[in-house]
Amino acid sequence: MSKQITLEEIQDFKTAYPKQLYGLFFSEMWERFCFYGMRGMLTIFMASQLAMSDKDANLQYGATQAWVYAFTFIGGLFADKILGFKKSLLWGGLMMIVGSLFLSIDPKSFFFWGISFLIVGTGFFKPNISSMVGKLYKEGDSRRDAGFSLFYAGINIGATLGGILMIGIAKGAILSNYIPEHLRWNAAFCLVAVVMIISLMTFIFTQKSLGPIGISPFATSENKITKWYEYIVYFGSLASIPIIMVMVANTHYTDIFMYIIGPFSLLYLFYEMRNFTKIENQKLIAALCFILFSVIFWAIFEQAGGSLSLFADKYLSQNLLGLSVLPTQVNNSANSIFVIIFAAPIGLLWVWLSKRKMEPNAVVKFGLGFLFLGLANLIYFSLRYFVGADGLSSLNIFAFAYFIVTMGELCLSPIGLSIMTKLAPTKVQGLMMGMWFLASAYGQYVAGLFGASISPDESASILEKINTYTAGYKQFAWYAIIAGIVLIVISPLIKKLMHGVK
Repeated sequence: MSKQITLEEIQDFKTAYPKQLYGLFFSEMWERFCFYGMRGMLTIFMASQLAMSDKDANLQYGATQAWVYAFTFIGGLFADKILGFKKSLLWGGLMMIVGSLFLSIDPKSFFFWGISFLIVGTGFFKPNISSMVGKLYKEGDSRRDAGFSLFYAGINIGATLGGILMIGIAKGAILSNYIPEHLRWNAAFCLVAVVMIISLMTFIFTQKSLGPIGISPFATSENKITKWYEYIVYFGSLASIPIIMVMVANTHYTDIFMYIIGPFSLLYLFYEMRNFTKIENQKLIAALCFILFSVIFWAIFEQAGGSLSLFADKYLSQNLLGLSVLPTQVNNSANSIFVIIFAAPIGLLWVWLSKRKMEPNAVVKFGLGFLFLGLANLIYFSLRYFVGADGLSSLNIFAFAYFIVTMGELCLSPIGLSIMTKLAPTKVQGLMMGMWFLASAYGQYVAGLFGASISPDESASILEKINTYTAGYKQFAWYAIIAGIVLIVISPLIKKLMHGVK
């Protein structure tokens, strides 16, 4: 029996990246293929196949996505206290496979069953793989940001492939000669199961190299009772499925849940903070500032899966730089493609500025992210001025807006993942990563409310609908710009709370 690699050996790597990062990279890449592929289909599926109005589809999308991210908080908590990251990831992956199989059999009849399994499964999978990436580095290792940037590239490769292929199959733009029209949505959902199996097998074959990273806190315990804690988590997550299904299907229940889970998570964090030093607690307060502002960012950014998805499907031409392309494929993949192209150059720009003592701190970068997001929404607003004789607006302008969105995301999201692992004490790293994703849950929830608030009346003309949507994007632009200015103004205070963490 070979000797298990130690944490010290893992963290004492001499190359640019630890070798363990590549296995996590591919596991995450394929899981994100599924997540973003589903994200790009949900609103359109609900509007076209379940006959929901734009308003109801936006509300349902926001509720569904909010539950997905809310469960990342719960999954992170159970990983910290009972399962460990490895078992949480494996259990989550299995539940996601089951959920996608439900959807592939009969997406209309089993929609909420499948979605509920996917919600709980993602909650166990997503926060824990990110936490394992953070564990590959010693505290203070300057290569950590580079590792998270590479990991983030994997997320976006998966998102690009999933965003193009799944909606392309569902709408008949891909493999239409091989898949009968009445089975296209089934096939698209089935692809989730296939790809999640690849993700899970990748992790199973590479997890040994992670050594002690991600093992259960009870792994070395000789108390047999602790094994029952794991069984209770497994049973409890399965027992929660019918409850989740009812609550997701009725957005009113989602409202109640969101009023409870946020305050509860804050109270629990404050309870844990009694065990930490003053400096550690100030770092946690700084982390909370990042988390609270990220809610606003994602509420606007995540129109991509809601109102922008419907807008692209109904009101944009198929002409992208002279090529015929489904606008929904552009909506689902443009952001990820731009991230893949520009993540490294932006990273090099930060390095170049750092050498010249000109690099903005993490808080200012967050603020810049908001300013870019605001500019992008002003470009979405301008789409009303590019409507052609066919009643459709410009896909080129729409894609350019996504380029600006991506510049904002590159200022914010990779830093957010990394900063949570830097600011949080080891004991609550899973919790804080979960709270980072819980902030995304609130962002998704508010995104659904925002999208519903700008949904046009079904009886309005096409031009009136375009003007209603774009007026909403102008409103969102000002929200983002104001938030960005506030962040930049208060950046010295937050920087002081961070105590040198960059």
